[in-house]
Amino acid sequence: MSFATTLRMAYQELQRNLMRSILTTLGIVIGIAAVIALVTLGQGATASITDEISSLGRNLLIVAPGNAGKGGPPQAAAPFKLADVKSIERDVSGIVAIAAVSTRAAPVVLGNNSWSTTAIGADANYFAVREWPLVSGRAFDEGEIRSGKTVCVIGQRVVTEIFGAQDPIGAPLRVGGFPCTVIGTLSEKGRSIIGTDQDDVVIMPLKTFQRRVSGNQDVSLMLVSAASAEETLKVKDDILALMRERRHITANKTDDFQVNDVSEIAAIVGGVTVVLTAFLGAIAAISLIVGGIGIMNIMLVAVTERTREIGIRLAIGALEREVLAQFLTEAVLLSLFGGLIGVVLGLSLSAAGTAILNLPLLISPGVIVLATLFSGLVGVGFGYFPARRAARMDPIDALRHE
Repeated sequence: MSFATTLRMAYQELQRNLMRSILTTLGIVIGIAAVIALVTLGQGATASITDEISSLGRNLLIVAPGNAGKGGPPQAAAPFKLADVKSIERDVSGIVAIAAVSTRAAPVVLGNNSWSTTAIGADANYFAVREWPLVSGRAFDEGEIRSGKTVCVIGQRVVTEIFGAQDPIGAPLRVGGFPCTVIGTLSEKGRSIIGTDQDDVVIMPLKTFQRRVSGNQDVSLMLVSAASAEETLKVKDDILALMRERRHITANKTDDFQVNDVSEIAAIVGGVTVVLTAFLGAIAAISLIVGGIGIMNIMLVAVTERTREIGIRLAIGALEREVLAQFLTEAVLLSLFGGLIGVVLGLSLSAAGTAILNLPLLISPGVIVLATLFSGLVGVGFGYFPARRAARMDPIDALRHE
């Protein structure tokens, strides 16, 4: 008997018990759909987090005071000074730019509109280090930075909340009690990895911030852009050594500052999401095993129901391998049909999930192919025992079966 005949007979048998066949494949459908949906959502989450971290800037090092719990409980530490920034700029090689940054929450007011935002004091290097272009206006010039002129560049959230459809360039925005002329607006960055809105900012020259907002000469952060990814580790080590020396930290003392590599953070977070995605995918794959057991159960029932049919076929000359092939084909068809439906359902769930969670839809053809092949293997694995049982029946005993 040819394979085409075996395939046709198997299809006709499944069609004759259509409802039972559909119910049997549900385990496979759910398993395949869950695997594809979870893996796709996991890949989308990984890409989204990586993009959010990368939005901080490439080859970026963040130097901040405090030990963040390294070697003990979290502790505050003395802030940096402009002299620290100048020292790193002068003594550490492999740096493209370094930006001194100070931040504080501040209200902004224009007429009857008010909004609470984050005021940032920075120099012109800030925009280059953060790779943050302007969409209108301009950045600070050297004269404004040196003199501490009351000018500012605002993020898109502030534009929306304060100005709406109006052009903000040249407007006298009041920031924390003093007027500040808007000279530029930033492009949209979106939310950071910790959920804060990066576009909800007002950026002004550092001297302006220190004189008008903070009232001191402190520097909250230093953002350092390395020349290349290969040089980032060397630059980080050099900054660690230099700052330990400047802050008089002896060999047996813990750093009271930290130097964080954005690329390392991205790699760690990406690794965690990959492991979680694999773990969730493995849990979802258990449904495939359950579905395979369901196929085995139904095929055993089918063998019992068709005992006389099997006996007749064997009595008139059918070979054991032909009976084995027919029942095995039925099991594989059940599994493959369930797999194909599961793929369609999984892709639909992936599209819906990524849209709801605002994640990129990254469909992996390899996962779809692997899931489909796995569903076929489930059919072979769990269908073999019932098919073998049917093929090894004694024709005389089978014909006597009532």
